[in-house]
Amino acid sequence: MGTHHHRHAAPPPMWRSWRSALFFIIPAGLVTLTAMIWLWPPDVSGPEQTGIPGRTFGVIMVMDSEPCPDQIGANNSGCGTALVQITSGPDKGEDITVDLSGRTASTKFAEGDEVVLTHQDEPGDGLYAIVDHQRSNQLWMLGAAFVLAVIAFGRWRGLTALAGLAVTFVVLLLFVVPAILAGKPPLLVAIVGSAAIMLTVLYLTHGFTRSTSVAVVGTLASLTLTGLLSAAAVAATHLSGVADEQSAYLGVTHNVNMQGLLLAGILIGSLGVLDDVTVTQAATVTELAHANPAYRFMQLYRAATRVGRAHIASVINTIILAYAGASLPLLVLIDANNRAVGEILTNQIIAQELVRSAVGTLGLIAAVPITTALAAYTASRTGTVAAVTERRPETHRGLAPRRS
Repeated sequence: MGTHHHRHAAPPPMWRSWRSALFFIIPAGLVTLTAMIWLWPPDVSGPEQTGIPGRTFGVIMVMDSEPCPDQIGANNSGCGTALVQITSGPDKGEDITVDLSGRTASTKFAEGDEVVLTHQDEPGDGLYAIVDHQRSNQLWMLGAAFVLAVIAFGRWRGLTALAGLAVTFVVLLLFVVPAILAGKPPLLVAIVGSAAIMLTVLYLTHGFTRSTSVAVVGTLASLTLTGLLSAAAVAATHLSGVADEQSAYLGVTHNVNMQGLLLAGILIGSLGVLDDVTVTQAATVTELAHANPAYRFMQLYRAATRVGRAHIASVINTIILAYAGASLPLLVLIDANNRAVGEILTNQIIAQELVRSAVGTLGLIAAVPITTALAAYTASRTGTVAAVTERRPETHRGLAPRRS
């Protein structure tokens, strides 16, 4: 008679994944939530804005163009007047004549264009000025096409990605921006806001799995390193964060710490690329462990690192091009003034972008070994390798199971 060996059944893989995820997300979420409550901006309305003209909408019915005077400049789109039918506000349905010269001379308008106008407190002819085109309908159509394309291609995963995008906008618009305007430390607000976005979006998009938890830990560690590097780089290069009229106006009128705001911008800008790298590395290690359960820590680490190097090489170019594209008008303007290359690069606006690029790249490079090591350690100790070994206790060594 054979003896029966009773063994306790191991927890199912799905439960182990949920347990490991909850083991991290609960304390991390509590810390983040506590920090958000502590930094939450007070519900205080801003100072009343006086002297700012109101906005209304209209449609250009007739254009009466004429050559501009020489003093306005040669690079303009013409002057003259336009007959505009007001479509909103107290003068809705009225036809008014608007002068096209002045600040709108560089913008092209045509008959039938839907435009945005400003007006003073007292409506009437001569008090309106065209300032821009209406773009709401076009933007809604573009947004609808974006949503449909994401859902059609990504299906359920695309829907969760859109939900994560919504969470990102909510955190930025309801917490990060108001807290900075309320005088909270911008860098600390950015760290807490980034943690809230990361914890919510990564788990929402990629599920409550062990690899997602590894990606979250790797992202948090890389963000911390990025924050320290950005603080050191900004201090070493003596960047004040006040590089143009908008930043100067913000610092004066709202008493915002502009250097801290620069650090916050670097951190938040790095988050989007960091989570891409960490999720990819964690998923790569998981797939390697599935493909070859005999792999141990160093084998998983080396194989996944090779993938990470190729990924980083392409992402670095993406970061540089993104920052260069955002600063392209400024680069063209500086180069048109025949400035020396050294003078161009040390200009505060360009130097800020260089620091963003360098610090963001260093954070990405650090994210690969950190996340890969965490994922390889987890997979080799408690992940796929251990699960396969439990299912095949001896056959993986070429031995037949013992008979009792």
